[in-house]
Amino acid sequence: MTTGNPTGAALAAGHTVAGRHEFRGLRTVEHFFTVPLDHSRPADAEITVFAREYVSTDHSDAEASALPWLLFLQGGPGGRGNRVTSLSGWMKAAARDFRILMLDQRGTGLSTPVDRNTLPLRGTAEEQAAYLAFFRADSIVADAELIRAALGAEPWTVLGQSFGGFCALTYLSFAPAGLKEVLITGGLAPLHGPAEQVYRATFQRVAERNAEYFAWYPEDRERVTRIVRHLARQEEVLPDGSRLTPERFQMVGSFLGGNTRVDALHYLLEDAFVATPGGDRLSDAFLEQVRSQVSRAANPLYAVLHESIYGQGQATDWAAWRVLEEFPQFRPDAAEPLLTGEMVYPWYFEQDPALEPLHDVARLLAEKPDWAPLYDLEQLAANSVPVAAAVYRDDIYVDYGLSMETAAAVRGLQAWTTADFHHDGIGEDGEGIFRRLLGMVRA
Repeated sequence: MTTGNPTGAALAAGHTVAGRHEFRGLRTVEHFFTVPLDHSRPADAEITVFAREYVSTDHSDAEASALPWLLFLQGGPGGRGNRVTSLSGWMKAAARDFRILMLDQRGTGLSTPVDRNTLPLRGTAEEQAAYLAFFRADSIVADAELIRAALGAEPWTVLGQSFGGFCALTYLSFAPAGLKEVLITGGLAPLHGPAEQVYRATFQRVAERNAEYFAWYPEDRERVTRIVRHLARQEEVLPDGSRLTPERFQMVGSFLGGNTRVDALHYLLEDAFVATPGGDRLSDAFLEQVRSQVSRAANPLYAVLHESIYGQGQATDWAAWRVLEEFPQFRPDAAEPLLTGEMVYPWYFEQDPALEPLHDVARLLAEKPDWAPLYDLEQLAANSVPVAAAVYRDDIYVDYGLSMETAAAVRGLQAWTTADFHHDGIGEDGEGIFRRLLGMVRA
């Protein structure tokens, strides 16, 4: 079993610098680190973790080397670090005072990859599931501490977005000595309780967001129903060769999770149909855009490990799929079916070609009964690291009520609550949000 406490791991990671580049006002350095797969047994198997350093060219090399580090923990799970070609948003603000380290969390990006092609190298489905049990927040935090030691960094500032905020709470639980200050955006995880509580709350918020969207675009209410009915009787195939089913189409509700993306849903829906000699069919342009939303080829870990981020001491057992039964308005055969959010269901692994080979692995992880704790409630209650969090009142992915319970459980955590942003607030006004949170922890 892995441990979230890096004190039991090796003192430093192997470290290689692969490349340095300069363009459009920034310098980058590519870092590769060798870390244990299981931090409680560092002498066993090893994996590689990649991180890219970003520094503004406003700083000379000498000035940059003296800057403190800021570690960015990406959302997900299963999301690689951002690839940027210029400094903007929160990174523009941060680069004035920090060296930014953009981590490819284990299994993503240039870190030792995890997908349908690489997992068979680990053996049977059971062996693959055992391997993936080491890809949660506790292991990511232990990686970060080894990386910090390899860089010779003092306790650093951490910015966690969404799942990255979950990881930041794990960091505060098990390795607070490595932290100077923590900023969290849309990422205050529930600290205890079953996964079902998350989905009961978020299904309700997704339903409310559907109602808000269809009030803005009433013509899209009929369009969504028409597309769902069409897919129930007419086979439509995505560019990857897989069928677009009604329930897969409903996944485009992911657009509802942000202010910067919600209106793009209308543009997607407005040209869904084209006239053909055989009657109305879904357009190639529409099918291509939908494919990019419903395929997990680029981030299979998101689907495989999604519910495990809530697993502590019990199986998640396809919690979202079971809770969905309590919300019949999301059924494809509802009178006016709603669009869904980021929930993961077992049929993903039957309908998505990128996930089909992982069907048995996903089942085993859903059935796993002995997930280790991700948070230390006593440590969080005694926390002394400055923490500030942006909590979005209408967030459909990370519930406001559950977030505020967590905020109250972390000593000294300052919560800025707002209805001005949704889950993608950092993408809408990253510079303003970053400055506000940094000012809060340093006030």
